[in-house]
Amino acid sequence: MQATVKAYDRETRSGSVLLDDGTEVAFGALAFDAGGLRLLRLGQRVNIAVDGEWITAITLSTFPLP
Repeated sequence: MQATVKAYDRETRSGSVLLDDGTEVAFGALAFDAGGLRLLRLGQRVNIAVDGEWITAITLSTFPLP
């Protein structure tokens, strides 16, 4: 699933994304770390893996999900 970064906090490695339908979903440091990223920019397109209502991994749209 794809989304757009709405917020990202470098200190906590957490933030939120907007799904294509406009729904905002938060992600935590574990999801960020699972994607192997170093940082995110606002407005950046990303791929997310979800389990129920939780994001389990987030990575750049050009990278495969773990």
